Amino acid sequence: MVRARLLIVDEGPDTVQKCARVLGRSGHCVTATDPRRALELLETERPDLMFTDPRMPEIHGGTLLQHARALDPGMPVIMMAAVATIESAVEAIKEGAFDYLPKNCSVEQLRMTVERALRYRGLHVENRNLRNQLQQALGLENIIGTSPAIARVFELVKKAARSEANILVLGDSGTGKELIARAIHANSPRAGEAFLPIDCASLPEELLESELFGHERGSFTGAVRTKLGLMEVAHRGTLFLDEIAELPAALQVKLLRALQEHQIRRVGGTSSVDVDVRVVSATNRDLREAISKGQFREELYYRINVISIKLPALRERAGDVKLLARAFVRKYGLGRITGIDEAAMDALETYAWPGNVRELQNIIERACVLAEDDMITSRDLPDHVLVSAMPHAVASVADARGIPGEALDSGAGLSLKDAKERWLQILETSYLRDLLDRHGGKVTASAKEAGVDRKTFHRLINKYRLR
Repeated sequence: MVRARLLIVDEGPDTVQKCARVLGRSGHCVTATDPRRALELLETERPDLMFTDPRMPEIHGGTLLQHARALDPGMPVIMMAAVATIESAVEAIKEGAFDYLPKNCSVEQLRMTVERALRYRGLHVENRNLRNQLQQALGLENIIGTSPAIARVFELVKKAARSEANILVLGDSGTGKELIARAIHANSPRAGEAFLPIDCASLPEELLESELFGHERGSFTGAVRTKLGLMEVAHRGTLFLDEIAELPAALQVKLLRALQEHQIRRVGGTSSVDVDVRVVSATNRDLREAISKGQFREELYYRINVISIKLPALRERAGDVKLLARAFVRKYGLGRITGIDEAAMDALETYAWPGNVRELQNIIERACVLAEDDMITSRDLPDHVLVSAMPHAVASVADARGIPGEALDSGAGLSLKDAKERWLQILETSYLRDLLDRHGGKVTASAKEAGVDRKTFHRLINKYRLR
């Protein structure tokens, strides 16, 4: 039996002594009190289970029941009455009591009731913990960024999530629209219910209609059984419509009616089904332009766009590239890759990121696989990322080192491979000279700071003819 904290509230000493003796022998921590101190002990002791008499002169058991459930909805309350009737038992259960026992119940009945109540309590606590873990995993805490642009998004998400309004999330591909949608759901009053995503661009119209609204058995070839649509399955939860701009015109009409009437009709069905669902939509297209071209219904636009949230491109999030890159290293490095060296990080921060966060995630995952040592270096990054960063880095090195400007031409007439090799030679030469200068020409100390062995460092010295 689970050991728990039990609170017994009763004016009759016989009932209190019986319960305390029986349950105390089972190892439970039992606290008995009179009705006058019951409210105080509920708040200070926070018991796992409470016994109370439904009819006491000073305070009604129903009042204690309501107070206990307000403090902790998962706390089972067992009513014990001197005269137990079916009518009083039904009334107590309706008010939220877990069970209703006569005070002269057997010891075995008392023990079994407590065991069932504590199992219920354990399941409730476990579900609550799982919901909290899910909310932490999918909430704003999991979205990385400190730039002013993303901070404004966080603030708007917190405000919008508390409402029941439909939300439209706008942004380029790869900016994290579904992640924001999940955060909205996780921080909303609907967090304990379903979050169901659907990609409006990935299914043909006939299948998309069935996915959204469901179908009746025999409504079309292959419909061998009745299927519930996602709007019905997501009842009391959140439906995420990704790429809503790609929704066919006929389905736009059906969706508009469903949102207006809070009802759907399955394909092939004749009756309406009530649905309570919050819709979060997302698109990377300009819906106002789509409306002007007759590609999107204006009424539907205003129905889904009660609140709009515009996600910034990664290039607009100053400082967030470094935070995101380090987070992805922790995720994909598996403990083997510990970080990103300075040159590689400079290249990442200089790159324009047309694919946004998704592209950065892909490149860091690739680099973690390719890295030979415990640090990601420039050699582990794709050529197109390095090429975009090279002119800035090389110019900085040239200015510091007094390298002639003619040595830093743009690489016109060279292949991508040759241009990359030229810029890398300039950077590596400057880096090695800096090391040797700072360590007074000592190879061992320079190699240690560079993170390579003496043999490798000597090879680099010979390659660039440094003395």
